[in-house]
Amino acid sequence: MNRSISTLAGTHRKLDGGVLFGHTPRLRWSQWMKPDQDNLVDVASRALLVRQNGQNILVVSGAEAILEAPRRTCRCQPPNVGLLDNLSSLGVSESEVHAVVLSHLQVPASDKLRKQVRDGDIPRVLFPNARYITGKRHWSRAKHPHPRDRNRFLGALLNQLDSSGRLTLIDGSTCDELGTGWHFHYSDGYTPGQLLPEILLPSGNVLFAGDLIPGTHWLNLDVNSANDRNPECVAGDKERLLDHLVANGGRLVFSMDPEVAMIKVMRDRHARYAPYDCYSSLNRFDY
Repeated sequence: MNRSISTLAGTHRKLDGGVLFGHTPRLRWSQWMKPDQDNLVDVASRALLVRQNGQNILVVSGAEAILEAPRRTCRCQPPNVGLLDNLSSLGVSESEVHAVVLSHLQVPASDKLRKQVRDGDIPRVLFPNARYITGKRHWSRAKHPHPRDRNRFLGALLNQLDSSGRLTLIDGSTCDELGTGWHFHYSDGYTPGQLLPEILLPSGNVLFAGDLIPGTHWLNLDVNSANDRNPECVAGDKERLLDHLVANGGRLVFSMDPEVAMIKVMRDRHARYAPYDCYSSLNRFDY
């Protein structure tokens, strides 16, 4: 099967460093990512475009990526350069996306977006010709969330997905709509049932790590996020997947790392996981 991958940058984001790094001391994580005066750090919003047999398949972390970006309220504001713009730069229009794999359905919505939804101005869900693919168990969590993460799901978005007639829920390691060469892992650490797709390329597999391992610093098993629902499960799932990649010479794609898009993983002489063969971006990577 002819298949290649490219990375796509989404809308620029700033996140709270303390939330992003959980119990990791600020003295430590601020050496990795420099915070501003409000304790915010710059992160990527990276998606993966998989081209196979004439089809375009997007892999995204979180449902925020499939919401139309808010319009500018005045011309003095900088334009919102997002996922659709980056797709267009690769010669792919919104209507030419055949499937969207959602690792999870959380939306870290701003107060502005939540007010917009309350007022009935629901953002348009992108990719009208695509099937939306996510985990069956995670869909159940999204529809019936725990009080601790209820505010990270948007009911209006879930209703649009449900009524689209293009929602596919999977609970195994394969997906008929995507064909062979795709293998799905699951993690319950960040959010129950997070979907982690592994894609077969000629030189080895590539795993999209979603919010389980969003960047190089999270290769440390003791580094987690304050949003993780089960930190012990996060550490176990990371170790299992990283050992799998080390053993098979696979690669890891990061959703949030502002500098590194893809790596290979090795164990150093202290048995710690370490990145090598790093890429800052990918365009039709197929070897």
